[in-house]
Amino acid sequence: MRKILLLTIAIISLGVVNSASAQLLKGAKPYLTPDELPNMVNWLPEPPAEGSAAFEYDIHRYGWGKEQRKDSARAQKAIHHASIDPVVVCSHFNEAMGIEISPEKTPQIYRLLIDGMETANNISLKPKKHYSRQRPFSRFNEPTLVPKAEAVLRNNGSYPSGHTIIGFSAALLLSEINPAAADALLLEGYECGQSRIITGYHWQSDVDAARIAASVAVVAMHNSKQFCKQMKRAKKEFSKISK
Repeated sequence: MRKILLLTIAIISLGVVNSASAQLLKGAKPYLTPDELPNMVNWLPEPPAEGSAAFEYDIHRYGWGKEQRKDSARAQKAIHHASIDPVVVCSHFNEAMGIEISPEKTPQIYRLLIDGMETANNISLKPKKHYSRQRPFSRFNEPTLVPKAEAVLRNNGSYPSGHTIIGFSAALLLSEINPAAADALLLEGYECGQSRIITGYHWQSDVDAARIAASVAVVAMHNSKQFCKQMKRAKKEFSKISK
């Protein structure tokens, strides 16, 4: 009972849930279910096998991630990226967008983002369960930059990276709203993924696959009438704010 209680506290404090959960982002209403999205297991290569050149590269990049922790500013950014509180995730893109993204200041953009990110995350559920890949911190039995999440994520599939899918899908959606800021937005989305390597929770191949998956999920969302309606509302809201 004590172990269950500690696990529950860890989940709540970090704002993270198991990949089998029906909802990852609080208050989100996905535009598409996992079954309505392309199945990554059918179209992306499986994670690198132990002993392969690709896996050796993953190990090399894990070492790179640990080196980045020596840069305190980058380490803090990686820790900040680890939160999946919707308001925190949206805040990563405030500077690039030139506005504060929040339920109060930009309700239509915020609504699009949390529902869109939740939808994108749905594309990770099947491959995570199918491959059940061991995370690097667990394989090497080493500490991460976000120790409170270790118990929750130790047995949660590593491939692809859900955090990366969330961050990169947000960057893609915002780039559609504000094309002029696309470079800065995509850079921030890219760094969200690299942060997962720096914290020790993901292999580089997990992150690379996640960016592809996020892109596919965002394209698929355009088949949703509700998504298209909300995108129009978000663009209209941004147009008024940016004048």
